[in-house]
Amino acid sequence: MENFLNIPDNKKLYTSNHFFIIKDSYPVSPGHLLIISNELHIEFFELPLEVKNELPSLIDIAKKLIERENKPDGYNIGMNCGSSAGQTIFHFHCHIIPRYQGDLKNPEGGIRGVIPNKMNY
Repeated sequence: MENFLNIPDNKKLYTSNHFFIIKDSYPVSPGHLLIISNELHIEFFELPLEVKNELPSLIDIAKKLIERENKPDGYNIGMNCGSSAGQTIFHFHCHIIPRYQGDLKNPEGGIRGVIPNKMNY
């Protein structure tokens, strides 16, 4: 998949002026959602300011959607910007990953775990 432009409307949980929300096809945890830009922008730093400004409200909406069916204990919110950061689909998307008590033996360090030997400090 090169981008998310062909996602059918019936897969979209929510649509706004600049984004839509879908379930992640390969969820890290139950409830994992993606917020995706309606127009093709490669990554966060390429989003126009008006689009960036709408993103926080979509994060809040995604949280509410997750909590309709799940009761997470925390969240990781993340974006991969560029292939060196692990981006594989070059169309802006933000991961909203619910976290659950005990889903990882030691979650301390959180997002720092993208480089495992830097997680614990």
